[in-house]
Amino acid sequence: MKRRDVLRSSAVAGAAMIGAPSLVAAQAQRVLRFVPQADLAILDPITTTGFVTRNHAFLVFDTLYGWDEQYRPQPQMVEGHTIEDGGRTWTMTLRDGLRFHDGEPVRARDVVASVRRWGARDSFGIAVMAVVDEISATSDRAIRWRLKRPFPLLPDALGKVGANVCFIMPERISSSDPMTPIGEMVGSGPFRFVANERVPGSRAVYAKFDGYVPRPNGTASLLAGPKLAHFDRVEWMTIPDASTAANALRRNEVDWWEQPTADLLPVLQRGRGLRVEVLDPTGAIAMLRPNFLHPPFDKPEIRRAVLGAINQADVMTAVAGADRALWRDGVGFFAPGSLMASDEGMEALTRPRDIARSRRELEQAGYRGEKVLLVVPTDFPAINAMTEVVAATFRALGMNLDYVAMDWGSALRRQANREPPERGGYNAFCTYTAGVNQFNPAAHNFIRGSGLTATFGWSSSPRLEALRDEWLQSDNDDIRRRIGRDMQRQAFIDVPYVPLGQFYQPTAYRDDLSGVLKGLALFWNVRRG
Repeated sequence: MKRRDVLRSSAVAGAAMIGAPSLVAAQAQRVLRFVPQADLAILDPITTTGFVTRNHAFLVFDTLYGWDEQYRPQPQMVEGHTIEDGGRTWTMTLRDGLRFHDGEPVRARDVVASVRRWGARDSFGIAVMAVVDEISATSDRAIRWRLKRPFPLLPDALGKVGANVCFIMPERISSSDPMTPIGEMVGSGPFRFVANERVPGSRAVYAKFDGYVPRPNGTASLLAGPKLAHFDRVEWMTIPDASTAANALRRNEVDWWEQPTADLLPVLQRGRGLRVEVLDPTGAIAMLRPNFLHPPFDKPEIRRAVLGAINQADVMTAVAGADRALWRDGVGFFAPGSLMASDEGMEALTRPRDIARSRRELEQAGYRGEKVLLVVPTDFPAINAMTEVVAATFRALGMNLDYVAMDWGSALRRQANREPPERGGYNAFCTYTAGVNQFNPAAHNFIRGSGLTATFGWSSSPRLEALRDEWLQSDNDDIRRRIGRDMQRQAFIDVPYVPLGQFYQPTAYRDDLSGVLKGLALFWNVRRG
C-alpha cells in the first residue's frame, strides 16, 4: 500500500468516526493506537535482528526469563530452576497453566525446539549451544540441560532484551528450518496477532489473549514481572511521514509515536496533552556495517580508511539534532560506561578528521574505484539520516557510490543476501542497536568475528572470537576489563563495523497513558488513566 493510500484510508476512517462520537469514545478506552519506528515487514523474530520485528514479537510470544530494569534475568515462563553437578546440569520447570494462542498447552518439548532454532541464529544463542551436550524435555513441564562446562550466563541468554530473543513457539512451528522465515504467528504472550487484519505497509493488529497467565507476583520491570494487558486491542499504524505522525498524535488520532524525529521534538514537547521521554537510558548505538564477503570491504585496510574519515558528531547531529543531551560522540566498540568500555585505540575516531589524508589512505589500501552499494532505507528516519551522512563521506572519499534507496522491509531482506551486489547483495548498510546489547561481547552481535555464522555483514576475525570465548569463560571483572581493551584494540584493526555514535531516542505519547515501561516500546502494564 502506498503512502497516499494509507493517508486516504486514515482520513476516511477518521470521517466515519466523527459521525459516531460515543462509539469512538468507548473504543478509545479499549484500543491503543501506536505508530512504530518503521513498517512491520518481517514477522519472524529469529530470521531478522530488526527491532520492529522484535517489538512485535514481545506482544505475541513469551520468554523463559526476562531482564529487569537492572539487566538481571528473572524467571518469566519458568517457575524456577535447579542447578546440579557443579553447574553442568540445569532443570527448568515451566509455570502451570501456560497456553498457546491456539489453545494447546505450552510443553517442555516446545521449549526445546524453540531454543534450538534460536540457538542456530543468535550470537549469544550460538555460544549457549556450543556448551550444550543435551537439552531435553523430561516431562511436559521440565527441561533438562546437560552442559559440557558450567555456564552461569544461561538465564541471561534466555532472557535478554536484544535481538535475537529466545521466544517460545509451538514445536510444530519452531522445529522448522531456522534460516527460513515462519509464516504462522502463534505464541503464548499477552496478545494474539490478528493475521487477517494485517495490511503490509499500513497496519498490524493485536488482540488481548484472555488465556494468558501472568506471573502471580512481583512488579513489572522491563521484561520481568507480571505482563498485564489493559487494552483489548493494540493497533500499529505505519505512518512514514514524520509531520503526519506528529499531527496525528497532537490531534489524538493516535496514542503513541515510538520515534519522533529530532526536528519535531520541540513542537511535541510544547503540545498540550503530550508526554515526551527517553525510555532506554543505555541509548542506541549507531554503526556502519560493511559486507566482508565482497570487494572493496573484504580488505581490512579499506575498512580502516573509511573508519578514519567518519565524523561521529556529524552523524549524530543528523540523527538527533543539535541538543547534545540527546547524543554523544567518541563512542567505541562497547557501550560508554560499561565494564568493557575503554579508551583503547580511540584516537582513530577522535583525532581531527582530514578527508585528504583519508583519501590517500584509501588509495594506499588498494581501493581502485570499485562500486560500493550502500543500502538506504528512506522510510526509517533515524537510519536514513545516518546513512545520508555516510553516503556524503563516501563521495568525499572519492568512492564509486551506488546509492540504492528502498523501503525498510526491502532493506532488511537485502541485508540477509550474501550474493554480490550485482545479484541482489550489497556492500554496506547503517543500523543501530540498543546500548545494553554492547555491555559485553556475549550479546554483542556485531563484534562477532565468526564469518558466515556472524550476523549480516559476516565479519571475520579469529582473534576477536578467541577473546570473546575467553570472556565467556571468565568471571573476574579485572580480567574482563583487560579483555575489553584487547577486543577494542583488535576491533580497530579488523573493523567489524564503524561506530557512528550513541543517541537517546525520545518517544512521545498522550498523557492519559500511564504505566509505560522503561527500556523499549512494550504493551503490557500500559493503561489509560
